[in-house]
Amino acid sequence: MLKTSDLDYDLPEDLMATSAAEPRDSARLMVVSKSDPSFLVHTHVRDIVQYFRPNDRLVLNATRVLRARLVGRKPSGGKVDGLFLSPGTRPDTWIAMLGASHLHPATRVDLINENDSPSGIWIELEHKLADEPGAWQVQVHGAQSGEPAAAVLERVGRTPLPPYILKARKRHDVHITDAADRDRYQTVFSGISSTVQDAHGSGSVAAPTAGLHFTPALLTDLCAKGITRSDVTLHVGTGTFRSVETDTVEAHPMHSEWCSMSERTQAKIAQTRSAGGRIICVGTTSARTVESFAQAAELGPTPDWLETKILISPGYRWRWTDGMVTNFHLPRSTLMAMIGALLEPTGGVTRLRELYEIAKAHRYRFYSFGDCMLILP
Repeated sequence: MLKTSDLDYDLPEDLMATSAAEPRDSARLMVVSKSDPSFLVHTHVRDIVQYFRPNDRLVLNATRVLRARLVGRKPSGGKVDGLFLSPGTRPDTWIAMLGASHLHPATRVDLINENDSPSGIWIELEHKLADEPGAWQVQVHGAQSGEPAAAVLERVGRTPLPPYILKARKRHDVHITDAADRDRYQTVFSGISSTVQDAHGSGSVAAPTAGLHFTPALLTDLCAKGITRSDVTLHVGTGTFRSVETDTVEAHPMHSEWCSMSERTQAKIAQTRSAGGRIICVGTTSARTVESFAQAAELGPTPDWLETKILISPGYRWRWTDGMVTNFHLPRSTLMAMIGALLEPTGGVTRLRELYEIAKAHRYRFYSFGDCMLILP
């Protein structure tokens, strides 16, 4: 069992990235090996091609980030911050996380645009969700009949940056437009996969952040070297980044997320592995998808979509994932536990914490808009 306290560390606030690197592939990159603890290189994402071999395969999460952040006002004038989570049980309802005092059933919240003008959309609170603290089912008013949530959010929603970024910007008086955030909090390959639009939602409420570092030119360079690519889809929910509150990671009530991998992609992964190529997942969400389908495939044919609650921590038997591109994650998170499991051949969580201390000493930037690691086999 992994003690949650083993995933704790201190981070100076000035190492938390409040904006993305420009250009994307100028982000810094720490290259390590899960099998060779002496291998460590400090470079940049733009130089990542040289660390791959021809016939390696990258797996990327092609989900699209929704404009899921909601801002509204109650009739009293009180401000309400919220986050769209998913469609509700009826076509005119949403599940939304709402942060404000004195909320109760029948409360009306008028959603406002970025310039604080009325959007014409308002929500009426119906009931709290028992299994999601702070979440409500709400009825949506003002939308066209049958209009999907993603279309409404395009008009009234904002970029769902993590709250810690918004708070840090406010403390340091950093002003970045929502239009700029909307562009940078989205991968350049989002929505390419034909499986993105589906019955399980049309996108994510948080970005698959490791993928933010890739540019069209970098993807072209990788292809030119003979490095193949497969897209999967995992619709990222808020649970991905939730801190573990239990004493051990294994006792954490793991969130569920919908993910998809085509039969063609499964066949390509098998072909790559049989030919001696390596499967490198870009981000923890890609790894969650790959390993969820790998587990399911051991039992027989897989469906197009899986609802996964996979928890990967030290002791996990990796099936298809050989390496990973990953950001530096929040302390006490299941994401850190996953990376510790990948590094288990050379120290696991202990080595991960050592690498984080090295990153801090070299002034790497942490979290969603931060720098990243390439963990080679």
